[in-house]
Amino acid sequence: MPDTARDKILKQSLIFSSLNADELAELSALAIERRFQPDEFVFWEGDAPDYFYIVVEGRIKVRKYASSGKEFIIAFFGPGEMFGEVAVFENKPYPASAQTAAATRILGIQKDKYLSFLANHPRVAISTINVLGGRLRDAQNRLKDLAGERVEQRLARTLLMLSAKLGPTLPFTRQELADMAGTTTETAFRITSQLKEREIIRSVRGKITILDADKLRLLGEGPPQV
Repeated sequence: MPDTARDKILKQSLIFSSLNADELAELSALAIERRFQPDEFVFWEGDAPDYFYIVVEGRIKVRKYASSGKEFIIAFFGPGEMFGEVAVFENKPYPASAQTAAATRILGIQKDKYLSFLANHPRVAISTINVLGGRLRDAQNRLKDLAGERVEQRLARTLLMLSAKLGPTLPFTRQELADMAGTTTETAFRITSQLKEREIIRSVRGKITILDADKLRLLGEGPPQV
């Protein structure tokens, strides 16, 4: 990948958006490019956190297994987004596994090299802290959603969360939505079929399109509190 293309990808990341051309070039020199086919693992839960990554193209899903053996998809990342950085900065094993959901290219930056870079760029360190704080809030919200009583609410919130990142057309199967919402495929199929009948979503060939975000948002909020 040409250096200018790497710089452009890094610039898309919230953490690095304030860097000037020289700083981007310095950071770009630290990055290595890796390519993966669909369904390959970038890292496994429990691996040592030697690198964090930025998606160039494709899509990454982060998977976690509960003690019961049930699998959850806890996050998706697309072009310009970073993943694996929480474990790197905590210096603890990756808490979940990262797997490609399509043919994917990523940039990897080695932990020690990045920490040296931060030592000379304090405002990037501040941006990193802010992004990590946002990830923590997202994780807390996801746990709250999974603990909710109504599966319909969890599924609606999952669709809204994904559409906020990717737009109204979502390239996900019902199985993937079920894994993210912490429910069964059968339940996800039943609920999405109901949403189709109410013309809130459209589902065709592994893609779901949100037709009425307002109604979906009301469903995600649940019944009025009395």
